[in-house]
This record gives sequence, structure tokens and C-alpha cells, in this order.
Amino acid sequence: MTKSIAKAKIGSRKNARIGSHKNERRIVKGVIHVQASFNNTIVTVTDVRGRVVSWSSAGTSGFRGTRKGTPYAAQAAAFNAIRTVIEQGMQRAEIMIKGPGLGRDAALRAIRRSGMLLSFVRDVTPLPHNGCRPPKRRRV
Repeated sequence: MTKSIAKAKIGSRKNARIGSHKNERRIVKGVIHVQASFNNTIVTVTDVRGRVVSWSSAGTSGFRGTRKGTPYAAQAAAFNAIRTVIEQGMQRAEIMIKGPGLGRDAALRAIRRSGMLLSFVRDVTPLPHNGCRPPKRRRV
């Protein structure tokens, strides 16, 4: 008799989904981080406290090699990252853009077209105060 009770508990645990409260969270305001390098563009959406809600990159959007650094790939990555958070109810966002890549403006345009209200756009690219010595000039 005790065995049947133990089996019932195990079976009920298998059927119920433990964790996976991803879609239940309602996020009204968030922060969109765009990191645009020359080779890739990564778009990360976080809530106000900094916990990651959604992310996408040009590589996960299906682009490989040299095409990952293009503006179109950055636009696709931004659209993929934002689509999931709009379904979760995000309406307002702040944008932090980092890096010198080609995908900066394209990602920003894609975010603007998504219909989300933007409170501000900030460039957080780190600037050296004559720190490390740069690598020697490339000769081709």
C-alpha cells in the first residue's frame, strides 16, 4: 500500500511542470542592451533590476560568418529579442547601445518600429583614457 502512494507522488510530479514560470511574469518596463561589434550584434532585454528576460544575436537568428556583422542581421536579432517581451506585456523601455559595429543604427530602427515607447537612448561604449597600448597596425 505504501508503494502505490509513492508512485502516485512521483507520477504527479512528472505530469506537473516544475519551474517554467517564464510566461507568467508581467514586465511593464525594461532595459534593452545592444552590443554591436564588427563581427556580431547581441541584443539583450532585461527588467529594471537587470535580470535577463530575453536575448538574441545575429548568430542565433541564422546568420553565419561575415553576414553576422551586417545591419540586416542586427535588425533581425533585435526583432527576435523584442518579439518575446512584447508578448509578456512590456510597453516601455530604455536603450543602452555599446560598441562600434554596423548594427547599432539598424537595431535601434528595428526597436523603434516595434511600437515600444522609448524613454531614452544612451551610448555606453567604453572609452579608454589612454589605457592599454593598441595592437600594431595591420598590414595586408
